[in-house]
Amino acid sequence: MFNIKTLNKIAECGTQELPGDRFFVSPEVENPDGILLRSYVMEEKDLTPNLLAIGRAGAGTNNIPVDKCAEKGIVVFNTPGANANAVKELVIAGLLLASRKISAGINWAQSLNGQTGVAKLVEKGKAEFTGPEIAGKKLGVIGLGAIGGLVANLCRHLGMHVIGYDPYLSVEAAWNLSRGVHKAANEDALYAECDYLTIHAPSNAETKHKFNAEFFAKCKKGIRILNFSRAELFDNDALKQAIADGIVECYVTDFPTEDLLGNEKIITIPHLGASTPESEDNCATMAGEQLREYILYGNIKNSVNFPDCEMPVSGRKRICIIHKNVPNVIGRATSALASKGFNIDNMVNKSKGDYAYTLINVDDGDMAGIEDTLKALDAVVRVRVI
Repeated sequence: MFNIKTLNKIAECGTQELPGDRFFVSPEVENPDGILLRSYVMEEKDLTPNLLAIGRAGAGTNNIPVDKCAEKGIVVFNTPGANANAVKELVIAGLLLASRKISAGINWAQSLNGQTGVAKLVEKGKAEFTGPEIAGKKLGVIGLGAIGGLVANLCRHLGMHVIGYDPYLSVEAAWNLSRGVHKAANEDALYAECDYLTIHAPSNAETKHKFNAEFFAKCKKGIRILNFSRAELFDNDALKQAIADGIVECYVTDFPTEDLLGNEKIITIPHLGASTPESEDNCATMAGEQLREYILYGNIKNSVNFPDCEMPVSGRKRICIIHKNVPNVIGRATSALASKGFNIDNMVNKSKGDYAYTLINVDDGDMAGIEDTLKALDAVVRVRVI
C-alpha cells in the first residue's frame, strides 16, 4: 500500500486515479510515498525520506523546490495543457478588457447608483470609454505551447493578424497551429510591430524580469499587453514608467501585486486563469494518473525535473534508476546486473539536463541486495525495484 498526502483539496476525479487497493490518500498521511497539491508552497522539510514523487495539479511548479527534489531523486510532475482552454478563454476576455475599457465603464455605471436619469447620464458619459476593435489588429504571442497555441488560433478566427514566437516550439505544437499564424524571426521584430502582446512563457531564473525597461523601449507605442503566465516575468517599476511614457496603453494581468493596484491603465484579475471546475478536474485527473503510473510502474510523463521515459509493462521485474547524466553509468549498472545473474529483457534510457533516467526489465536473477549494489555506483541518485 502506497501512502499519498494531499496538501490541497484535490478533485475526487483525481484521487480516483489512485485505486484504493494500492493507495491510501489523505491529508493526514505522514512520511508519504507521493504528494498531490495545487498551490501549497512546499519547503525542503516537506521532502520526507519515502517521498518518490509530487504531482502538481496545474502547470506552474514555482511552489515546489524542484532542484532539491532532483537531488533527492523525487520526480515532480505538472499537468501542461490541462487548464489550457480555461486560460485561453480568460486571455480572450483580457484582450477585450484591454481594448474597450469595459471594466472602467462598468465601474462608472455602478457609480451612478442612486442618481435619476441614469439612461441619459449613460448616453452622455459613454464617450469616455471608447476603445478600438481587435479585428484587423496585430497580436504578438510569446510562447506557442498548449495555451499560446490555442490563443493564437482563436484570435485568427477573430480577425486578428497573429505573429508568434517560440524558440522551443515542439513538433506537436507546430502541427496544432493554424497556417494563418505567422512566425516571427526574433522577439524584437514582434515587439516593434504588434498592437497587442500576450505572454505565455515559464517563470524561472532566466525569465525573471525579462520584460523590463529594455523590452519596453522596443515596443510599438500604444501597445496593450496581457500577462496570464506569472507575475515575476515583469519588472513592475519599468512597466509603470512605460505606461507613464505612453508606450503601454493598457496592461492586463492575472497576478495582482500591491504595486500594480490603483493605476487606471492596469487591469488586475484575481488569478482566475484556471478557476473553472473543468480545469480543476482535468488537472487533478492528469496529476493522479501520472503519480500512479510512476509509483506502480516507474513510467515518467510530464516531469519538470526528469525526462519523459516510458516502457510497456511486461510482468517482469523492473529496475528504475535515477542518475546523473554522465558517461558510463549504464555500463556499470548493466555489469552489476550481469554479475548477479540478471538477463536484460528490455531497457530504455532518457536524459534531461543534468539528470537521466533508466528503466530496465529483467528476467529473474539474484535480487538480494541489488538495490544497494546499484545505489553504491557513482552518480546514481535513487534506485527502485518494481
